[in-house]
Amino acid sequence: MKQVVLGGLRKSLWPARATLAVLLAFPIAGSHPASAAVSDTASTAAVTAKLIVAEEGVVPGAQSLSAGLELQLEEGWKTYWRTPGDVGFPPEVDWSESSNVEDVEFQWPAPERFTAFGIENFGYHGEVVFPLRIALEEPGQPARLEAHVRLLTCSDICVPQEFDLALEVPVGTGLDARSAARIAEFAKRVPVIQSASAVTEAEAYIDGKTTELVVSVRSNVPFDRPDVFPELGAGVSLGAPDIRMGEGGRLLWARVPILAAPAGPLSEMSVTVTDEGARAVTLSPDRAMAAPPAPFATSSAAPDAADLFWIAMTALLGGLILNVMPCVLPVLSIKLSAALKLEGTARAKVRRGFLASAAGVMAFMWGLAAVLYALQRLGVTVGWGVQFQNPVFLALMIVLLAIFAANLAGLFEIRLPSGLQTRLAQAGASGGHAGDFLTGAFGAVLATPCSAPFLGTAIAFALAGRGLDIVIVFTFLGFGLAAPYLLIAAAPGLVRHMPRPGRWMLVVKGLLALLLAATAAWLVWVLSGVAGATSARLVTGASVALILTLGLPRLPRPARLGLASALAVLPLVLAGAFADGGAGGARDSAATDGIPWIAFDRAGIAQRVSRGEIVFVDVTADWCLTCKANKALVLEREPVAPALAGEGVTAMQADWTQPDEAISRYLESFDRFGIPFNAVYGPQAPGGVVLPELLSLEAVMTALDQAGGAGRVGKGS
Repeated sequence: MKQVVLGGLRKSLWPARATLAVLLAFPIAGSHPASAAVSDTASTAAVTAKLIVAEEGVVPGAQSLSAGLELQLEEGWKTYWRTPGDVGFPPEVDWSESSNVEDVEFQWPAPERFTAFGIENFGYHGEVVFPLRIALEEPGQPARLEAHVRLLTCSDICVPQEFDLALEVPVGTGLDARSAARIAEFAKRVPVIQSASAVTEAEAYIDGKTTELVVSVRSNVPFDRPDVFPELGAGVSLGAPDIRMGEGGRLLWARVPILAAPAGPLSEMSVTVTDEGARAVTLSPDRAMAAPPAPFATSSAAPDAADLFWIAMTALLGGLILNVMPCVLPVLSIKLSAALKLEGTARAKVRRGFLASAAGVMAFMWGLAAVLYALQRLGVTVGWGVQFQNPVFLALMIVLLAIFAANLAGLFEIRLPSGLQTRLAQAGASGGHAGDFLTGAFGAVLATPCSAPFLGTAIAFALAGRGLDIVIVFTFLGFGLAAPYLLIAAAPGLVRHMPRPGRWMLVVKGLLALLLAATAAWLVWVLSGVAGATSARLVTGASVALILTLGLPRLPRPARLGLASALAVLPLVLAGAFADGGAGGARDSAATDGIPWIAFDRAGIAQRVSRGEIVFVDVTADWCLTCKANKALVLEREPVAPALAGEGVTAMQADWTQPDEAISRYLESFDRFGIPFNAVYGPQAPGGVVLPELLSLEAVMTALDQAGGAGRVGKGS
């Protein structure tokens, strides 16, 4: 940030929107004369400051003075504590020009909590007096206090303040009652150390990844409405604490999310606990605990029947919409391949086959619900589609899709009961319905990389609730996804409207083979981002080798073999070829779409918005096809792309292709457990404007204007 010197005082040039506030920040001398116990005031549009002293003068022989720095903050403005958080810095005072002053002990009253951008900041609003203990060089002699004060005040914008205060304290006796009372009032709010408090035990735990702090405090005096203010050193961003009490209020337990921390061990740790202004204590707990203190159980009201009904309908609608999302094209191809041979089949057999496919969908959904519930109880971060962050899962999907593609292309034909892949490719071709069942289950698996409208709401409700909530949501989600199967099962006669079998079926099967092979190639690309290009090549090679092994014993005519091999194998070979350059290039968003994306930094959101910037956050992943659709159809188009590349706008991208605790916690702060997720922050929307899963040009531009103020962002800005 450019620095200039104005009137001998060092000032910062802030964004244009803050120009007026910066000009108003210059101190204006008060008109009333200073007494021996009160300095002249320095006033700005945000704060009025003065020095106060309890004594009217220096008592003969006195070695110290009781003083205070008094700040009166205007409505809507705040300043910061000794540990401010990500936005701001604590007040700094230079006493070097003072006379007869040996040392100044600056004391910090217990702070308040301010939440902005999902990050906790600590400070003061209204009024605050910082008690000062002034040690004199020459006891009993006159003193002159000269304070050069530098502090930051924030409202919708942040304005740095600098001013000078001076106070002459002659030799004398007497007490300034008002000043003494003000200093004493705030001195009572200064936290005491643990040994001087009723706290008998304090423990803390920080996990190995520095993602959370857990504190346990036991006191002889019950807590009423406690708050916890951790101090973990510079560069640490904290979320809101989860505070619980036990043993009649004498035992306090708190979990504080660590949103961002510097690499390496934390340099310091202390925790200040306050209790509605009645007391405050600063603790230095042992942080070398092997495991966190256990939390206390908390009860929450269960949702009523009406809430459950509406969330079930939301899940049903989300499942229905999944059927037409871009990520389910491979699912539709499998459904179509299963229906191609049903012309002339008995209605009862058609009904049973499609009911079996619907059962496969439901079985997968119930199985997924059980796994997510178990992981949730174990404290593992869970979400929709996160299995695509697992390289083993991706490798299995690639191999299966490659086999299905080769089977549809005619490279080989395996009949029951040879294996799983045959049943999927030949669903409905035999008397049994195992293949139909597996077709439905596999289709449901391929639908999970997508997030659709209404789906995020339902999943968030489920994963934040009870086991019953998870069962209800995933059951109705499954019904929605299985609706096409259930429709044909209810009206098997619909199959008669399919075109009669003929040579066209070979063309369709070839197209379906290409579609599945393209899906496998896409998963190879995803795998290269999750596990690296070497892994992607190994899985590609294994898939090709398996296809050739299955096909060689049943070689068809040379021409058909060549065509089938090209259809099934070529896309996978191409995918392996671009695993290095293709994946890396696609991830370099700035190079491909002209938007200067920067890496996700949750703490950086607050810092940039405090400077008047707009921040657009895009949480995406290589396996999220809805994210890719949003990017191609909205983010890379006029007028959104120029707006995101414009002055005063920061485009921040969070890549969730691989598991990332920081991104997971960020999503959870919005009760989201899947992607895509987009939010826009700005001076007029410090808490963020959350956009729908399916973006539109109008929605993005409206959010940008809302966050920055009407007219801040426009075409070509």
